[in-house]
Amino acid sequence: MVHSFSNALSISEFLKYALSEDQGDGDHTSLATIPPDLTGSAVVKVKEDGIISGLVIADQVLNLVDQTIVVKVNVAEGAEVRNGQIVINIQGNIRSILRAERVLLNCMQRMSGIASLTRKYVDAVAGTGAKILDTRKTTPNFRIFEKWAVTAGGGTNHRFGLYDMILIKDNHVDAAGGIVNAINKANIYLQETNRSLPIEIETRNLEEVKQVIETGKVQRIMLDNFKPELLKEAVKLISNKIITEASGGIVLENIRQYAETGVNYISVGALTHSYKSLDISMKLTG
Repeated sequence: MVHSFSNALSISEFLKYALSEDQGDGDHTSLATIPPDLTGSAVVKVKEDGIISGLVIADQVLNLVDQTIVVKVNVAEGAEVRNGQIVINIQGNIRSILRAERVLLNCMQRMSGIASLTRKYVDAVAGTGAKILDTRKTTPNFRIFEKWAVTAGGGTNHRFGLYDMILIKDNHVDAAGGIVNAINKANIYLQETNRSLPIEIETRNLEEVKQVIETGKVQRIMLDNFKPELLKEAVKLISNKIITEASGGIVLENIRQYAETGVNYISVGALTHSYKSLDISMKLTG
């Protein structure tokens, strides 16, 4: 579902740390008020319409806390859910369920918020052929969950980190001495290190686009802060020779204009830095 990654916390390691952060030396409220052998049931319920994400994470959190807990997931990842809908039924030790509650909800609320916002962007460009991309503008150590949620909402993952793609941005271009130098240096680096990575380069105007077309040796051109009319001109100039990506200043209200230019991808940082968490709660039912 999400690009595999290295040199970062695995999902289980992250969740173990999150549980440890929350519990410290014990859930003293539950220890003080709830008998140790009390069992019962609980539900996870959405309290507003949206797209659900993080169901597998919820199951894993509960399993990490107590392997005897029985979990029944009622909907599919990425499904449209309505206010009041029960998405998970839980049966088991009450102390264990309450220990898992906050970490479970924190992950699900954020992931579902991202999935819900992503779906709005995906719906806004429907029929144009443009695909919605996420970015690296993510929460430290929570990136894998956020990019997972983007795919649940119908979006597409861009590179996961600095290691799985060469993305030459404006600062790289300026430091390398221009477009041509930057592209050539990137290709030499890949040859010398025996690596096979896609190369994308950011352009800021039509002159830079022309330089990229003439130079070649890249797989994608980012058209940064191009207004729709200029973007349309750039896409026509590139003429499907290289994959195109629009970025910068693109919001839900204007994204359709950008998508209709014929651009292949549109990257939206807001998916993972400006979303609103979906309201989800857990309630004991017996």
